[in-house]
Amino acid sequence: MKGQPSRLGAEQQPNLTGSAIDRGRPLQFRLDGRLISGFAGDTVLTAALASGIDAAGRRDGASLALSARHAPAISFAALAGDRQRALPMERTPATDGADYLTTARKGNGNPVARLLRRHGRSLDIDLDRPDALARPWLGMPAAAGPEADLVVVGGGVAGMSAALAGARRGLRVVLAEASPRLGGKARFFGTQDGEETPGEAIARLAAAVAEADAIAVLTHAEVFALRPGVARLHQVEMLDGTPAGRIIDLRARHIVLATGALERLPLFPGNRLPGVMGTLEAFELAQFYSIWPGASALVATSSSPAYRLAMLAADAGVAVPRIVDARPRPQSRFIEFSKAYGITLAAGTVIAAAAAAPKGRGLVAMPRLSMEGFSRPEPPIAVDRLLVGGGWQPDLTLWHMAGGESAWNAASARLEPRHGPPGIALAGSAAGWFSRSACLASGGDAVDMLLGRKRQPVEDRLIDPIYETPDAPAPIGDEPDDTTQPAFLDGGWRHIERPRKRVSRWPGWLPFAPRAPGWSLADMPQPLDIADIAAGVQLGAIPAASAGIVAQERVAMVAVESGEDAPDDSTAPLPLPPAYLAGRYEGATLWLVAPDDARRLDVGALIYPDADETDPLKAIGVVVRIVGDKAVALIAGSAGQTASMREPGRAVGIKLLEPYRPD
Repeated sequence: MKGQPSRLGAEQQPNLTGSAIDRGRPLQFRLDGRLISGFAGDTVLTAALASGIDAAGRRDGASLALSARHAPAISFAALAGDRQRALPMERTPATDGADYLTTARKGNGNPVARLLRRHGRSLDIDLDRPDALARPWLGMPAAAGPEADLVVVGGGVAGMSAALAGARRGLRVVLAEASPRLGGKARFFGTQDGEETPGEAIARLAAAVAEADAIAVLTHAEVFALRPGVARLHQVEMLDGTPAGRIIDLRARHIVLATGALERLPLFPGNRLPGVMGTLEAFELAQFYSIWPGASALVATSSSPAYRLAMLAADAGVAVPRIVDARPRPQSRFIEFSKAYGITLAAGTVIAAAAAAPKGRGLVAMPRLSMEGFSRPEPPIAVDRLLVGGGWQPDLTLWHMAGGESAWNAASARLEPRHGPPGIALAGSAAGWFSRSACLASGGDAVDMLLGRKRQPVEDRLIDPIYETPDAPAPIGDEPDDTTQPAFLDGGWRHIERPRKRVSRWPGWLPFAPRAPGWSLADMPQPLDIADIAAGVQLGAIPAASAGIVAQERVAMVAVESGEDAPDDSTAPLPLPPAYLAGRYEGATLWLVAPDDARRLDVGALIYPDADETDPLKAIGVVVRIVGDKAVALIAGSAGQTASMREPGRAVGIKLLEPYRPD
C-alpha cells in the first residue's frame, strides 16, 4: 500500500482488516518534518508504524524497536518549547494536517543527517540519554475529575464487570482506560468450550456500560499515580478537533485495579531490534490497525495463544515457517490447528540471539534446542519479523504505589499480589485470574469486597493440563558475548541491559579459589519495570524472597519520577514519604543526600550502611525524589552521616546533608 507499506490490504483477511480504522477517511500529518499517511482511527504511533517507521533510535550504537512501551513523547511544532503539553504517541489520535515533533533529543544534529532521516525507518532518538522516553506531562497540575464513589482502572472484561457491579449497587462509577477502546486483551486468548466469543463478551459488556447512566467512561486515560482515595491520570482528549492532554485527580472511597498483565520479553541478545515484537502487541496492531510489516514471521513463545496469532498471520498471506516453543512437549488445541496450516513446531527450543539482516529489512534469528539438560544450536532462520512471548506478569505497578504487597511465586515464575491497603481491590489478571470466566466474576467480587458484601467464590475455569500445557517461565538465552547485540531485561523504557558476568582472575582448579563476583539489580540505581523484577529473579539477580519488597521500592517509583521535570510538592501525586514505603525503614525520616563524586542520583537507588553490603533487604534507605540538583531519600533513623550506594562494579559514598523539609 503506497505510503503505508506495513498496512495489510482490506481484502487480505477479515480478522485483520483493522476494526479501529476507517479506510474511507485517509489523512496525513507531519512527524519531525516527515509526511505520515494514515486513516481516521489511527494513533500517531500506529500511523508511523504503518508508514514503515519501526525504530525509535539508537542506544550504544544498536537500533531499538519502536513500540507502544518504547515510544517518545510528541508535541505540536508550535508548542515545542512547552514540554508539559507534550503527548504520548500511543494514545494521541492521528489528526489530519497536524505538525508534530518528538520531544527527545535526536541522535545526530547534522543537517544532511536530518534530511536523510525524513526518508528513513528510525525516529533517530538519542536513547543513550536516560530521559529520552520520559513523560514530561507528569509535572502538570491536576484538575478535579468527575465525582465518583468507585474508580475502576482498566477497561478490559474485569474492569467493565466491576464498573457494572458498582452501578448495580448504586455507586457513581468512573471507568478509566488507557487505550482508545474498551475490551482489554481478551480477544487474544480465544474461546473455551461453552463460552461466548471474546468479541461477543466485549460487545455485551461495552453496550451495558454505555447504557448505564451511573458510569462515566474515560478512554485515552492512563492512571500513573495512586494512593488510597485518589487516582491521578493523564488523558488525551479532542478539543475542537485537536488533541490535548490534561491531568485529572479522580477521588473515590473505593478503587478497583483491573490493570491486566504484561507480556514478558524473552531475554536474548537482540531482543529489542526493529522487527522484534511481543505477540500480544503484534496481534493488537494487526487486528485493530491492520499493521503487519514484512511477508514472513517466526514466532517464539512459551505460551499457547501465540499459535493463534501465527494462524491469523498465515490466513493473511504471511509466511510462518516455524513456531519455536520453549516448552519441551507442548499440547494445545491451537497447536493442533496450526499443524493443519502446515506450520512446523520446534518444541524445547528458544531464541539464543537475533541480528539485523545483512542487507535491508529483516532479521536473522538463531534458535537453540534446550531441553532436559541438552543444548545445541539450530540453523539460523531469516525472516522479516520475530514475534516473541515470555508469559504473563500481573501489572502491579499501581498496586505497589498504593501500598499493596506482593511475593514471588516460584511455580508460576511471577510476582503475585498479597495484602493491600483499605479501599483498593484487584480484579482480573492483575489479581492473578487468567481465564475469562474468572476475570468476569472477579470484577463483581472486587466491588463486593470493598463494600463489605457477601462474596461469591471466583474460580479459574482452566483446560486440563493434559490438553493445554501451562505457560513456561520466560525464556532466557545464553550469556551474551562481546560480539552480539545487547540483551535487555524487558520492554520498559529504562533500557536495563543484562549485565555480563564477571570473570574471576583465579583459575578454577585452584583449591579455595575465590568465586567470580556476581551481579545484582541492587547495583543499578534506577527504577525498575515490574517485568524487570521478574527477569531479575529468574537470572538470580534478585533473591526470590526479596522480590516483593524490591518491587515496592523500585517499581512504584517509575510512575511518579520524571527526572528533571519532577513536580514540586504542591502538585506531587504522592505525599512524602510515599505510602508504599510506610514502615519499610525503622524510624525513617527524609534527608537531602548527595554522592561523593559528581553524578546524578536516580529515584529508586537503594542506600546501604557501608560499601560491602548488597542485600536489598539490608538497605537503610532509598531515593524517593529529585528536587533541583539534590536527591531526597527516606533514611532509617539508625543511619549515620555517611552511607553507600551501589552501581555496577563498585560502591559510591553518600553524604546525608540535612533533613528535608518541603517548603
